[in-house]
Amino acid sequence: MEDCLFCKIVTGEIPSNKVYEDAFVYAFTDIDPKAPVHILLIPKKHLKSILEVKGEDFEYINAMVKAAQKIAEEKGIAADGFRLVFNTGENGGQTVHHLHMHLLGGRYMEWPPG
Repeated sequence: MEDCLFCKIVTGEIPSNKVYEDAFVYAFTDIDPKAPVHILLIPKKHLKSILEVKGEDFEYINAMVKAAQKIAEEKGIAADGFRLVFNTGENGGQTVHHLHMHLLGGRYMEWPPG
Protein backbone atom coordinates (compact mmCIF):
# COMPACT_ATOMS: atom_id res chain seq x y z
CA MET A 1 0.00 0.00 0.00
CA GLU A 2 1.58 3.25 -1.12
CA ASP A 3 0.69 5.50 1.86
CA CYS A 4 1.44 2.92 4.56
CA LEU A 5 4.20 3.91 7.01
CA PHE A 6 5.18 0.30 7.71
CA CYS A 7 5.21 -0.68 4.02
CA LYS A 8 7.64 2.21 3.48
CA ILE A 9 9.82 0.92 6.33
CA VAL A 10 9.88 -2.57 4.76
CA THR A 11 10.99 -1.16 1.39
CA GLY A 12 13.60 1.11 2.98
CA GLU A 13 11.89 4.36 1.96
CA ILE A 14 11.76 5.27 5.65
CA PRO A 15 14.77 4.35 7.80
CA SER A 16 14.45 2.09 10.82
CA ASN A 17 16.67 0.29 13.29
CA LYS A 18 16.30 -3.23 11.88
CA VAL A 19 16.79 -6.12 14.28
CA TYR A 20 15.52 -9.00 12.12
CA GLU A 21 14.38 -9.77 8.59
CA ASP A 22 13.36 -12.85 6.63
CA ALA A 23 11.11 -13.58 3.65
CA PHE A 24 7.92 -12.90 5.66
CA VAL A 25 8.85 -10.57 8.53
CA TYR A 26 10.62 -7.29 9.15
CA ALA A 27 11.38 -6.31 12.77
CA PHE A 28 12.69 -3.03 14.12
CA THR A 29 12.96 -1.11 17.38
CA ASP A 30 9.96 1.01 18.35
CA ILE A 31 10.69 4.75 18.18
CA ASP A 32 8.63 5.30 21.37
CA PRO A 33 9.59 2.29 23.53
CA LYS A 34 7.34 1.23 26.42
CA ALA A 35 9.88 -1.25 27.82
CA PRO A 36 13.67 -1.67 27.76
CA VAL A 37 13.16 -4.02 24.81
CA HIS A 38 10.35 -2.92 22.47
CA ILE A 39 10.45 -4.39 18.98
CA LEU A 40 7.79 -4.15 16.28
CA LEU A 41 7.39 -7.17 14.02
CA ILE A 42 5.49 -6.62 10.79
CA PRO A 43 4.55 -8.88 7.91
CA LYS A 44 6.08 -7.88 4.60
CA LYS A 45 2.62 -8.26 3.05
CA HIS A 46 0.26 -5.39 3.81
CA LEU A 47 -2.54 -6.62 6.02
CA LYS A 48 -4.58 -3.94 7.77
CA SER A 49 -5.08 -5.84 11.05
CA ILE A 50 -5.33 -9.31 12.53
CA LEU A 51 -8.92 -9.36 11.25
CA GLU A 52 -7.66 -9.53 7.64
CA VAL A 53 -5.56 -12.65 8.22
CA LYS A 54 -7.10 -15.53 6.27
CA GLY A 55 -5.87 -18.78 4.73
CA GLU A 56 -2.29 -18.53 3.51
CA ASP A 57 -1.78 -15.26 5.40
CA PHE A 58 -1.43 -17.28 8.61
CA GLU A 59 2.09 -18.17 7.46
CA TYR A 60 2.95 -14.53 8.25
CA ILE A 61 1.66 -14.90 11.82
CA ASN A 62 3.64 -18.12 12.23
CA ALA A 63 6.77 -16.39 10.93
CA MET A 64 6.19 -13.41 13.25
CA VAL A 65 5.96 -15.66 16.31
CA LYS A 66 9.08 -17.61 15.30
CA ALA A 67 10.93 -14.32 14.76
CA ALA A 68 9.77 -13.06 18.18
CA GLN A 69 11.15 -16.23 19.81
CA LYS A 70 14.50 -15.71 18.12
CA ILE A 71 14.67 -12.00 18.96
CA ALA A 72 13.70 -12.64 22.61
CA GLU A 73 16.59 -15.11 22.87
CA GLU A 74 19.02 -12.71 21.19
CA LYS A 75 17.95 -9.79 23.41
CA GLY A 76 18.30 -11.92 26.56
CA ILE A 77 14.67 -11.63 27.67
CA ALA A 78 13.40 -15.13 26.86
CA ALA A 79 14.25 -16.70 30.21
CA ASP A 80 12.62 -14.00 32.36
CA GLY A 81 9.61 -13.52 30.10
CA PHE A 82 8.19 -11.05 27.64
CA ARG A 83 4.90 -9.94 26.13
CA LEU A 84 3.58 -10.19 22.56
CA VAL A 85 0.74 -7.82 21.64
CA PHE A 86 -1.44 -7.28 18.57
CA ASN A 87 -3.42 -4.03 18.85
CA THR A 88 -6.52 -4.19 16.66
CA GLY A 89 -8.78 -1.28 15.76
CA GLU A 90 -9.26 2.08 17.43
CA ASN A 91 -10.39 0.76 20.83
CA GLY A 92 -7.59 -1.79 20.75
CA GLY A 93 -5.02 0.98 20.43
CA GLN A 94 -4.01 0.35 16.80
CA THR A 95 -2.57 3.60 15.39
CA VAL A 96 -0.83 2.26 12.26
CA HIS A 97 -3.15 0.26 10.02
CA HIS A 98 -0.62 -2.37 8.99
CA LEU A 99 -0.69 -5.52 11.09
CA HIS A 100 2.10 -5.46 13.65
CA MET A 101 3.08 -7.28 16.80
CA HIS A 102 4.83 -5.66 19.74
CA LEU A 103 7.55 -7.62 21.55
CA LEU A 104 8.05 -6.06 24.98
CA GLY A 105 10.44 -7.19 27.69
CA GLY A 106 13.31 -6.37 29.95
CA ARG A 107 11.10 -5.46 32.92
CA TYR A 108 8.10 -6.83 34.80
CA MET A 109 4.91 -6.40 32.76
CA GLU A 110 1.98 -5.12 34.82
CA TRP A 111 -1.52 -6.55 34.42
CA PRO A 112 -3.93 -5.28 33.30
CA PRO A 113 -1.89 -3.47 30.68
CA GLY A 114 -3.99 -0.33 30.44
